[in-house]
Amino acid sequence: MASPEVTSALQAIEGTSVTDKPSRYASLLQQITTSSKNPAADLNAYARTLLDDSLGVVVLRPLLANFVDQFRKITDPDVKIDVGEKVIELLQSKGVGQYEEQDTQIKEILADACEENEDYRKSAQILGTINLESTQKSLSNDDKAKVWIRIVRCYLEEDDPTSAFTHLNKVKNVIYSVQDKQTRLMFQLSQARIHDSQRNFLDAAQAYYTMSLEPMVDEGERLQALSAAIVCAVLAPAGPQRSKMLAKLYKDDRANQVDDFPILEKMFFDRLLSPAEIKTFAEKLQPHHLAKTADGSTVLDQAVLQHNLVGASKLYNNIGFDQLGELLGIDAEKAEDYAAKMLEQGRLSGYIDQIDRLIFFEGEGSGERKTGHAERIVGRELRKWDANVQGLAEEVEKVTTMIQNQHPDFYASQMVH
Repeated sequence: MASPEVTSALQAIEGTSVTDKPSRYASLLQQITTSSKNPAADLNAYARTLLDDSLGVVVLRPLLANFVDQFRKITDPDVKIDVGEKVIELLQSKGVGQYEEQDTQIKEILADACEENEDYRKSAQILGTINLESTQKSLSNDDKAKVWIRIVRCYLEEDDPTSAFTHLNKVKNVIYSVQDKQTRLMFQLSQARIHDSQRNFLDAAQAYYTMSLEPMVDEGERLQALSAAIVCAVLAPAGPQRSKMLAKLYKDDRANQVDDFPILEKMFFDRLLSPAEIKTFAEKLQPHHLAKTADGSTVLDQAVLQHNLVGASKLYNNIGFDQLGELLGIDAEKAEDYAAKMLEQGRLSGYIDQIDRLIFFEGEGSGERKTGHAERIVGRELRKWDANVQGLAEEVEKVTTMIQNQHPDFYASQMVH
């Protein structure tokens, strides 16, 4: 409830002439913001009286602008939230169209207060109500992108990549024309974080790596981005595309400055990872990196298991199901299942002999999905046949050339016939 002094002052202002009201409203607002013991209640009473007063737009708009300036100086976020929400409601009931600029500014201040209280979802929801298609003021794509990017970052703080992605798509439609470099950087970083949160680790690794090369970014933050790229590359599904990403990261001169360089090096050289190394690495990961998958294992478990399977393919020409399971720390059936999926998806090259319970490895995976071992064998034999035919044709051509050079008359006579 407003203090008696403020209530009395507001009643007195209501009874004065229109010409005196602006100065008296301004004076009372100054008094409330500097000395009120209950600023939330007093400011709410002030705003309610001001917006209920029968002042014209020409008089009211500068008074609202002054209110926004004083409102911004309040340091207590709870007071800002209490007052800001009520003022927005009052503007809505009055018809916000005439006061869009002040409405937008109050919402931005309110969003700041929510973020200060770590209520990022509420901040995003408030920012989402800002009218970016204003009829009073034409907003540039830079202005719109800044609001949308801020919403994206708030949802990411709430670990809600789905809502973040919805607003990131709005930025994608205008990013080509955005001039502000900071906004463009935030767009790139948001893309990386969304890919990361949605476990699209290869895309996330590439996006983080691109950020790590950006000269506008502070050197320390570039190394953080490089570290995030390494983590995502490690967690990505094993295969040719991941190998290319690991190679790119390993060959970066800055990689050895990152804590996770040892695991990157082992991954790059397809060396088997020990349980102790995995445990140390896992301690640094975020919760979504350790989320459970359908078979009960974590994302990290699957990434390491698939990597070690690729590592085993470098050490052995063939291996039994039981021996592979022992090497990977899982049962034989699970080892066979993982190997079969990776062979089918082209992330390993080889085939399975289920009668003898053996897996045969045949070099690097192609990255292309296989339709079956028989088709692979036929394809390989056809390539051999093509190579043999090509070789025979080349030899015949050589002999023909030799005859032409050494016995031109004979060659010419044969060509006539």
